[in-house]
Amino acid sequence: MYSFRQALNSSAVSNTIGFHSSTVMNIGLRILIGICVSHLSVVFAAQQEDVLRPYEGPSVREADPSTLKGKVMTGYQGWFNCPGDGANLGWTHWAKDRHKPFAPGNIAVDLWPDVSEYDDDELYATAFSHADGTPAKVFSSHNRKTVVRHFKWMRDYGIDGAFVQRFANGLHDNTLRYHKDKVLSSAREGANRYGRTYTVMYDLTGIPNEDIIKVFDDWRMLRETMHITEDSAYQHHNGKPLVAVWGVGFNDKIKPRPGFQECEALIKQLKADGCSVMLGIATGWREQDNDALQDPDLHRVLLMADVLSPWSVGRFGSLPGVQRHAEKYWEPDIIWAREHDIDYMPVVFPGFSWHNLMGAKLDHIPRLDGQFMWSQVVATKKAGCDMLYIAMFDEVDEATAIFKCSNNPPTTGGAQFLTLNGLASDFYLRLAAQAGKLLRDEIPLDTEVLVP
Repeated sequence: MYSFRQALNSSAVSNTIGFHSSTVMNIGLRILIGICVSHLSVVFAAQQEDVLRPYEGPSVREADPSTLKGKVMTGYQGWFNCPGDGANLGWTHWAKDRHKPFAPGNIAVDLWPDVSEYDDDELYATAFSHADGTPAKVFSSHNRKTVVRHFKWMRDYGIDGAFVQRFANGLHDNTLRYHKDKVLSSAREGANRYGRTYTVMYDLTGIPNEDIIKVFDDWRMLRETMHITEDSAYQHHNGKPLVAVWGVGFNDKIKPRPGFQECEALIKQLKADGCSVMLGIATGWREQDNDALQDPDLHRVLLMADVLSPWSVGRFGSLPGVQRHAEKYWEPDIIWAREHDIDYMPVVFPGFSWHNLMGAKLDHIPRLDGQFMWSQVVATKKAGCDMLYIAMFDEVDEATAIFKCSNNPPTTGGAQFLTLNGLASDFYLRLAAQAGKLLRDEIPLDTEVLVP
């Protein structure tokens, strides 16, 4: 590490501080600080991978990257960090306060991942212990090996690809941005190695109106530096590279998002750049009710997109609720979309809980041993959908994760986590595989969960 003593010994600074003028001394101090900061930046940059270089590794073609039709996609958050993973972001998304130990009283997740298949160099010890006294460990999304492993699981269980989340509110911060870049780079490698597809999904939550231009600037950077749309695993639709933009047409009752006019300008830029655009929109977009913005131009702007994907997580919480949602939203939505020659991708989820993060009831929306998610899959199929978005692959924060989770989480200090109720850790991955088969008419429609 470059020290102030070393900086003082440099000829430039020594010559400067040799003068007796206080003004020159101040200038010398600024030079000193500048040298140190500059050197530290160079050292840090040297330790980083060149994650934005074009992909040159092996590539397998299995899932068709030319269209979303017939596909089951999943959302990939990639936002988990651990001290020592190289990201310098602490316990991000594992702990409520990432700067403090991930320990009882500082928990942000309701599910514990099953890490039994991970290698030692993918695991990070927490302040929790298992019943036998061994330290409980978790993974980091900053670890390339782990992200590639997750895409292998997608291949193993027939999930076609992932919407890789790229949260716009962190693009201004170099540390956060590097983590996002590395996750995207790792997802690209995983998709290529295991025949999956991937799509950049920009989440607009929390960004001010004036920053929405940074989203397009970031997209252009990815095209020019990463050559992302030339990558054989990158998802296309309607003959063009697909970009997903999440958070358009919502009202401000839940979370702040950019203004509608700013969103329209972004969509126009992406379309002018030769992209297909998928919009993550409010549940009540068609009738402008529920969580939707009320604006006479809403439909005009949404029709600029190639695909509409209304968010449904948390909008219902029971089997009767699924049926009511299908009748009020999915079924008429799909009819409307077809009449207007636009594609429609409904969102399904396995359950929901944010007890540790928000203090709500544990297991707020029960999974019902898979029946809750399967009833949504059946309902969307009956409604006529030909593509499906499962939320989410890895989000243990709100307990919507479908990847491998543990039935034996640590209970140190009275900590409470959900389990899969004794089901196999890969149960929801296998359920996702069944969803794909049902979507493509490879199995008969059955309302009962049938997981091999």
